[in-house]
Amino acid sequence: MEATQITGVYGEVSGLPAPLSAHVSEEQLPEQRVYTVTAEWSQSDLVRGSRLRYSQQWTVIADADDHRRIRTVLPPGSCAPASGELLSGRSPIRGQRAVVRETGGHQLLEIWDCNGLRKCLNLTALNKHGRVYDDAQFGCLSWSECENKLLYVAERSKNTSIGKHESANGKDRSVYCEDWGEALTNKSIPVICVVNLQSGTVAVLQGVLPDISPGQALWAPGSQSVLFVGWCHEPFRLGLKFCSNRRSALFKLDLDGYCECLSGYDLSVSCPRLSPDGSTLIYLQGQVFGPHNQCLSLQMLDLKSGKTSTLLDVVNRPQAGECAGVYEALPACCWSADSQRVLFSSARRNWKDLFVVDRRSKKVSSLSDSLSDVPRVYGSWKLLTVQRDLMVVCCSSPNTPPTLRVGFLPSAGEAVTWRTLQQPVLTFDFHWTILDISPPPEEENTDYSALDFGAVLVKPTHPVHDASLPLVVFIHGGPHSQFPAEWNATTAGLAKLGFAVLMVNYRGSTGFGQDSILSLIGQIGSQDVKDVQRAVLTALQSDLTLDSKRLAVIGGSHGGFLSCHLVGQYPDFYRACAARNPVINAATLLGTSDIVDWRYTSVGLQYSYDRIPTAEALAVMLEKSPITHAAQIKAPVLLMLGGRDRRVSPHQGLELYKALKSRASPVRLLWFAEDGHSLSRVDTQADCFLNTVLWLHQHL
Repeated sequence: MEATQITGVYGEVSGLPAPLSAHVSEEQLPEQRVYTVTAEWSQSDLVRGSRLRYSQQWTVIADADDHRRIRTVLPPGSCAPASGELLSGRSPIRGQRAVVRETGGHQLLEIWDCNGLRKCLNLTALNKHGRVYDDAQFGCLSWSECENKLLYVAERSKNTSIGKHESANGKDRSVYCEDWGEALTNKSIPVICVVNLQSGTVAVLQGVLPDISPGQALWAPGSQSVLFVGWCHEPFRLGLKFCSNRRSALFKLDLDGYCECLSGYDLSVSCPRLSPDGSTLIYLQGQVFGPHNQCLSLQMLDLKSGKTSTLLDVVNRPQAGECAGVYEALPACCWSADSQRVLFSSARRNWKDLFVVDRRSKKVSSLSDSLSDVPRVYGSWKLLTVQRDLMVVCCSSPNTPPTLRVGFLPSAGEAVTWRTLQQPVLTFDFHWTILDISPPPEEENTDYSALDFGAVLVKPTHPVHDASLPLVVFIHGGPHSQFPAEWNATTAGLAKLGFAVLMVNYRGSTGFGQDSILSLIGQIGSQDVKDVQRAVLTALQSDLTLDSKRLAVIGGSHGGFLSCHLVGQYPDFYRACAARNPVINAATLLGTSDIVDWRYTSVGLQYSYDRIPTAEALAVMLEKSPITHAAQIKAPVLLMLGGRDRRVSPHQGLELYKALKSRASPVRLLWFAEDGHSLSRVDTQADCFLNTVLWLHQHL
């Protein structure tokens, strides 16, 4: 297997575009309604070593009498590059497009309409604030109802006085300044900014409490106040990325500086979304501390009365075929046009499905037409937007890259008629199947009994050779995340190169209810390890084309933790291991991770900000760590580490590297100095795939 062949395959599967967001506008003509669907896409380019963004438009024509029936979809226009765009947003009435763009070291705010560029402000030159936030955690760009104002979040200007901790002579310029951790480095003191488009001025809103970081801001009805999520600094800050358990609240800030809290203060909240009629705000709510990711409740705030009610509660044990709860962010537009229904996508067992909840009956229904398909065509349905009741979704499966589809939100009890806007350029001749697995009695969790879990098995339909297939066990990180039956470039690349791939959703994965998540607390390194091993044995027993003598295990973060556990606890079972930024020794990780609370919680210990490590606590962490099995590891281990990882220090991987080197065990280490925990740079991902495949090919 040549490196050029591997790189070519990876370029093919990783270069397929995926939609990021969508927008719908509408025009009423005498005999028909015309909808314009604009989708923004991302595409990896290995030549540039970067991700490109572009937009594309479709015209959807519906009947004037029955506007929920799509008559035809016209061919799309050509793709328009979106170079340097950080944020964008459409105005509510005239459809003007606001763009925050990075160019030449400056951040510009551009306003576009049907006649071209209408206004451009150099935000950097105005020097009212630092960099505009474009991340999913804090970032926002919201138009006022009158379309004369825009709001966004940016880093506070370094010229702003911070009182006694700063002095004119600069003696405090080296004082440590906290930020929000992994992937949010240098995001320290966010401020809410308002642009007056008529005067071309920028103002930083005053009144936000000093121990709160604001984000996800939007205009309240009337545009005289702003709604936002505020994250508490507490005694010190903990990492926010992938953590829905941080203390936060919903706030309302008047333009004159009066700020009030609208939600409970001992909770975590996110994703405020205003109904089209302006009467109701929904948002997601979870617990503070505990699992870093969790099943969230959907809350509903009546803005007139100030009363909050639960629209969809946490689901502890989902019933077969029913919604398993909410585990991910809501899209920016998720309300029906009549403000009576809310749409969302979420994990459901080994799938990702599309749901709608009625605020009157609180009934939850599935909108994924594939629920009745046998076999299912798409394993994953992700809502991009719903506007004017036209839903735009991204569908995919392990053998079908992202596909853009549209359909009108139906009346209660009716099915959706889906139309495909954009078929993927390629589809792949893979076979995939879902495995539902129940642990044997000796592996049951006594506190959370009768829980099951699952896995997705993907394999080439026509193997490269007639012999049985080598099996790569692919384990997700988190641990509270999921491998849905969706397009995954790594899995597709491995399958195209002749490997079978088993993606395991062990107990503790999202989509199986809150009880499943809680069952893993205090059981890491044991329950999750046994679940993965049980999934592998189940796959080998159910599919005789898999070669039980050629098994490898790969994964990142907690998936790397489990990969290293498996080759240590089952040293004669696996032939190779490839781990990205793995947790190796939870005891030595304690002082270096940006989520120190999870280091205690994961092993079953209570966390508080003032907790000092004890010998007993460190012993528990060490006992549950892969390093304790390092002496038993026989399989060759490939380690891939990010030099800027703040979640799991790269010294974790180095610890295992040294332990294996000292025993003359085969080990190779790749060091990506400029990358972080997710190893998400395009060139890094290509390098990791190439080296992983060569490693597997060499040792399998």
